[in-house]
Amino acid sequence: MTRSTPRLFARRSWSETSRIGDILRRETVGGILLLVGAAAALVWANTPWREAYTALSELRVGPAALHLDLTLATWAADGLLAIFFFVAGLELKREFVAGDLRSPSRALLPVAAAVGGMIAPALIYTAINLGGPGAPGWAIPTATDIAFAVSVLALIGSSLPDALRTFLLTLAVVDDLLAITIIAVFYTDTLEIVPLLLALLPLAAFTVLVQRRVRSWWLLLPLAVLTWVLVHESGVHATVAGVLLGFAVPVIRRKEGPGPGLAEHFEHRWRPLSAGVAVPVFAFFASGVTVVGGGLAAAFGDPITLGIVAGLVGGKVVGIMGATWLVQRVTRAELSEDLAWSDVLGLSLLAGIGFTVSLLIGELAFGTGSAADDHVKIGVLTASLLAALLATVVLRYRNRVHRRIHERERVDLDRDDVPDVYEQEDDGHGR
Repeated sequence: MTRSTPRLFARRSWSETSRIGDILRRETVGGILLLVGAAAALVWANTPWREAYTALSELRVGPAALHLDLTLATWAADGLLAIFFFVAGLELKREFVAGDLRSPSRALLPVAAAVGGMIAPALIYTAINLGGPGAPGWAIPTATDIAFAVSVLALIGSSLPDALRTFLLTLAVVDDLLAITIIAVFYTDTLEIVPLLLALLPLAAFTVLVQRRVRSWWLLLPLAVLTWVLVHESGVHATVAGVLLGFAVPVIRRKEGPGPGLAEHFEHRWRPLSAGVAVPVFAFFASGVTVVGGGLAAAFGDPITLGIVAGLVGGKVVGIMGATWLVQRVTRAELSEDLAWSDVLGLSLLAGIGFTVSLLIGELAFGTGSAADDHVKIGVLTASLLAALLATVVLRYRNRVHRRIHERERVDLDRDDVPDVYEQEDDGHGR
């Protein structure tokens, strides 16, 4: 019996495809709110009332005795984004336990693409800023904003094949893991060991309770908040606490029983708050940069801005397409039927839309409100818009082919709510 040729961007199971489709639909709404928040901040910061925006961002609230008298902008970056990273932690664990990343053969392509999409932009940025004051920002162009990218995807059209959508989300999930690691390792200036060790106590208690399937918010929420406070006091960026709490939640596989697991329960509860409140509010406080009065010209004369644009737009394409080509060479795989390298190019451009995590790393690298941080914002906004426009052109060029694939993937002649193409492939491959 001849062995079939492995396929890149092959379809996954219908249950996995359906789950990812639900996530992408929810992320689309969050992405639109993110854009609204960013646009509102950008407009306000370039009006005669820009000082009011600055005053609002710098307004301090919180108990000083606990070192938590933080500005609203800091609360958005350290506090609200912890919710975003908690949901990211849940999604990461789900992918590794019950999703595509649990299979080494399926994980190879998105993991390789994510790593390539991190290394190439970092190298390009570093080459442009070598030896200059912008060197600490090398990680800014490594991140992909899935909410922003999915919003662009929704505007382009809903006919993108399932395999490409799945790949984009899986790549973004791995990208989040790499970004979290970078923040924890490279952007921790001072480390206080005692608070960090103390944070393990409420984290362990939280883990024990969720492993026992406890859902009581009045038990879990205080432990989560205490973990966040202690991690914040340790000097490690507080969003790392959100990821650790997300990793603690157990994930069940579908064969282990009917009904949603605890990870699904928490994700259902917290994803709307993350996408609808946390990320848009952070975008509002992080995007307010003055571009009138020479601010734009100064930014584009700065290697920081040029490195970010080149890294996100060019580096992501080089890294992701290069990694995909390398996987193809090593595994002797072929692109899935009807797909072309122009589709990979379009996805690579979409991955160049960096926003939430890129802006966060910019603040950590250069300090909130600094001239360099303003140039980071302009670079990230410009690169994201340019990547979105280029991705739209490339993917719309293939829209007729994508529509034909999408229509075939939705035919359900036996009316069992599972498209026939997935049942045929399940029978053929024994899945």
